[in-house]
Amino acid sequence: MALTPDEFHQHALAAADGEHRLPLSRMTGWEVSPFEEAGLRVTPLRAPVVPERPRHGEDPAQCEICGERDKGIWFTERWRLDRVSGVGVPLVLMLYPREHYDLAELPDEMAAEMGLLSTRIVRHMQALPHVSRAHVYRFGDGAAHLHLWFFARPEGQAQLYGSWMLVWDDLLPEYPADVADADAALVADALLASSGGSRTP
Repeated sequence: MALTPDEFHQHALAAADGEHRLPLSRMTGWEVSPFEEAGLRVTPLRAPVVPERPRHGEDPAQCEICGERDKGIWFTERWRLDRVSGVGVPLVLMLYPREHYDLAELPDEMAAEMGLLSTRIVRHMQALPHVSRAHVYRFGDGAAHLHLWFFARPEGQAQLYGSWMLVWDDLLPEYPADVADADAALVADALLASSGGSRTP
């Protein structure tokens, strides 16, 4: 039988110290970790809160993402792609459905389109000469409107491998916006050629 929220919390606390701090993760020992283990400690584990607070845009009438449905660098009737500013890696793009859907609510036809578009966006990002890999992430705890993240790892920066790249991106100084804008335009143009759409809504 599945653990209740309180049972899960108690199960986790069995591995914690007297301050409810879990041991450091195995990932902190990886050579790509941005942190040295000495002096690093885990935040105390908080008790569960049920029901959870609503996400931004649970009510489509209050959804900020819906309010920006015509903002971006590439559009189709159903999708839009935009560049995320203020990041440390060379390029971060975000793909959104133009109408209000979360991942579990996405119609099958749009889910199939999303898979194809995601593959093409990654392909076009990796075609940039200074990008080694493009990684795709979906997090759904902050906003109820589906948004897929595409992160470009810079060529030669092997320390930014894998799941730690999100943390490295947050630690790095902001990447030059004019360079990122130019790269985003190249990806959008390549997407036009491979998938149609337009540069305006």
